[in-house]
Amino acid sequence: MSDDDRANQLGGYLRARRALVSPEQAGLPAGTNRRVPGLRREEVAMLAGISADYYLRLERGRDKNPSPQVLESLARVLHLDELEQEYLLGLTASRPRRPRRRKPERVPARLHQLLASVQVPAFVEGRAFDVLASNPLAVALSPRLQPGYNRLRSLLLDPEEQVFQQDWARSTEGFIAAFRQSIGDDVDNARFVELVGELALSSERFRTLWARHDVRGLEGGTTTVNHPVVGELRLHRDKLPVDDVLLVLYYADQGSESDEKLRLLASMAQAAPTRTDRRSSAGDR
Repeated sequence: MSDDDRANQLGGYLRARRALVSPEQAGLPAGTNRRVPGLRREEVAMLAGISADYYLRLERGRDKNPSPQVLESLARVLHLDELEQEYLLGLTASRPRRPRRRKPERVPARLHQLLASVQVPAFVEGRAFDVLASNPLAVALSPRLQPGYNRLRSLLLDPEEQVFQQDWARSTEGFIAAFRQSIGDDVDNARFVELVGELALSSERFRTLWARHDVRGLEGGTTTVNHPVVGELRLHRDKLPVDDVLLVLYYADQGSESDEKLRLLASMAQAAPTRTDRRSSAGDR
């Protein structure tokens, strides 16, 4: 995360999003001499009902306090959904800043007890997708769910994780967009800066998707993974906030083939030592 990105989040977001809107989507003729992807600055300004000079000041970070009406107009032109519009509003100087959470992320004692008792893969993660605690069945599902690993780093840099995720491309899109939402305006958080810097240097996929400035929630849904022992698993995922961390649960439809495979994994995990405490700091791999 460069100094320019931290200093001018609003401008960076506007540039990235207008590059993703085609003239056809905006109801404009495409023409034959376009040197930039997506919409030109003047076109965004015209469609939003503001002057081209004012829009230029917004992109260059010279005006960081546009009115909500201007932002709503820009959101409409850029085809932002409700979550993306909320993110845009959060980038302005007038938006009240949420309190910074600088203290280390801790797993409440009651979650350790819960992890030990649930009969499905379960783990606890922090805002940067650091795995803080997990139960044996989660580790049997994926060894990269052990405490001390980072899920985003594993997804992008670990070849075994790339095989594990049946739709790796879609998974990376969702994780990186959710990571940007998690960062929000907390761009000086040391853990976020460290992780963005590492992934920007190591992963072309991260650089490409990070430049899009997508934001998305990653709260639940259904995914399919390829386990090296039991094969394909279709699993539901739920994320439950507890204090400042998230409890993540994976489970299959009752009586399904994936459910039977999870039971097999559970029997295999019984022989493994219980590890629900954090193995090391988030930066240790």
